[in-house]
Amino acid sequence: MSDLLQYFTTQQQAMVDLLIELINFETFTPEKTHVDEMGNFMEAQFKALNASSIQRFPQTEVGDFLLAKWGEDAPGTPILFLIHIDTVWPTGTLAERPIRIEEGKIFGPGAVDMKGGITLVLSTIKGLQATGQMPHRPIWVLMTSDEEVGSIHSEPVIKEVAPQCGLVLVMEPGTKEGALKTWRKGIATYTMTIEGRPSHAGNAPEQGINSIIEFAQQALEINKLNDLKNGTSVSVTMVNGGSATNVIPAHTEASIDTRMMTVKVLEELESALTSLQPFIPGAKISVKQHHARPPMERMPAAVEQVKRIGEQYGVTVREDGSGGGSDGNFTAAMGIPTLDGLGPQGDGLHALHEQVVISSLPTRATLLAGILCEWVF
Repeated sequence: MSDLLQYFTTQQQAMVDLLIELINFETFTPEKTHVDEMGNFMEAQFKALNASSIQRFPQTEVGDFLLAKWGEDAPGTPILFLIHIDTVWPTGTLAERPIRIEEGKIFGPGAVDMKGGITLVLSTIKGLQATGQMPHRPIWVLMTSDEEVGSIHSEPVIKEVAPQCGLVLVMEPGTKEGALKTWRKGIATYTMTIEGRPSHAGNAPEQGINSIIEFAQQALEINKLNDLKNGTSVSVTMVNGGSATNVIPAHTEASIDTRMMTVKVLEELESALTSLQPFIPGAKISVKQHHARPPMERMPAAVEQVKRIGEQYGVTVREDGSGGGSDGNFTAAMGIPTLDGLGPQGDGLHALHEQVVISSLPTRATLLAGILCEWVF
């Protein structure tokens, strides 16, 4: 057992106590007042850990963001932690589902996504300082508060901060088995609008242009874009059309969810969807992208290095991927080495059984400490 692994093992209860304290902040994304309460707590934590500077990014609709820095005057390229303090659970959830510890796991709303990851960041920096092993290099922590709604407000800030760094560590939870997430599918959602022409369904159906019939034919074409064996899915997920039972429908709107493994496929899908042509003469089609996170493609050099560091510190590093996105999708698509799923082992993201495996906290903290001490750009 490495010295740091041994040290963090002795700190397991302290990490549990901190995680419980964090879970007790209810931080539903739209509830800015409550989210800012945890943001203020985090600022106090950063100050207690002797951050050399803390920059606040004020927000009006969501909680404020913070950028904390250590070793600003140290040589080298910064390593950046990405954390988010918001959760999907409205205020009052804790009263309905209190924190509990059973069979070596902590259950509670937001426990694994991502209060556990935040616990690790704070505990790792504290542990390195306590053991006199804090590396002489720049270490940054960017705290956001809207990841659960697509990082709509924080995406520009992430894209401003991350290019200044040489490595991004995304503190989303590891897999149920404790593996890192070394790839994530990209996500792009679209709205398809079809305009036809209304007409009385009994007296003059031939004078109408049926937008639902047009949509049905388009849906079959869209379905052909699926390539599931290669990780590409294209799904029509919501449809709304028509105005009355006796009127040829003039307007239909549909939502389309696309997932893919590579930026190349993301671009190909966008081109295919936005170039669809109507089947029925006179119908009009518009397809607009609503939101997108580009794929986080696997970065072999970063994966190999983190595995070597894990071996050096007595921690086995396994890897997996995810069909869902994170803020790591943004940074990886910018070409910045990115590792994701560095939070604790757990299960139940956005579910009633959300949980953190307590024994994973010391091992993950050790790995993070090793990365901060050993990473070579």
